[in-house]
Amino acid sequence: MSRIKRKGVAAKLRRNAPLFAAMGDETRLTLLMKLSDGSLLSITRLTQGSTLTRQAITKHLRVLEDAGLVRGVRRGRENLFQLEQSSLKEARKALDHISRQWDHALARLKSFVER
Repeated sequence: MSRIKRKGVAAKLRRNAPLFAAMGDETRLTLLMKLSDGSLLSITRLTQGSTLTRQAITKHLRVLEDAGLVRGVRRGRENLFQLEQSSLKEARKALDHISRQWDHALARLKSFVER
């Protein structure tokens, strides 16, 4: 891979670092799963089944929102949240790229060992 192309890939991976950091928490992953059907959910609905307070859930939602994984929508007096599919697609692309890199590295290692 050329030096310029590597720089571009590295820049993309750096841009995705906050996204992966936000997903690196069990509570935030649970919130993403609750939002995964595409519906708009209130903090009250997202808090159901959790021992966390609304304030704690709100803080986690802000981290997810800052990372571009969820979007808040104001409806009357209520804040509703929904999953941002495009951010998850970007994360998947990044993981696919990393997977291909490992596949190539392992293929080179296998070829070297077999020689």
